[in-house]
Amino acid sequence: MTKMLTIIGTHIHDIPSFYDEINRVFMSGEGWTLGESLDAFDDMLRGGYGAISGGEPIRLVWQDIDQSRARLGVEVTRTFLQGKLDRPELYNAKLAAGQLEALDEGRGKTYFEIVVAIIAEHPNIELVAA
Repeated sequence: MTKMLTIIGTHIHDIPSFYDEINRVFMSGEGWTLGESLDAFDDMLRGGYGAISGGEPIRLVWQDIDQSRARLGVEVTRTFLQGKLDRPELYNAKLAAGQLEALDEGRGKTYFEIVVAIIAEHPNIELVAA
């Protein structure tokens, strides 16, 4: 049986609110929440805690996906990458600079596109744009 989960896109205004929504959908039964990390998001989608117990089939409905695409677009992504550049002791500044350059040249991925690509890497998860 396929488990249905729903992301409400109107709840997403920026990266912190994206994680608030992800925690609402996926982590409601846990005593802790997911931090603002794409790696942690990917790990969570593998299952073993939260709403996904393993490789069971998941239908992830993303309501108002176009609004989320816009809200997690170029400007938010630029700010995200600039934050990494500002903290070279914590992040790979060379990588972030390359990603920022690609974004500015129109060939880089936005935060939204990165999130969707991560979801696509999990064959048990069907993303439904709504």
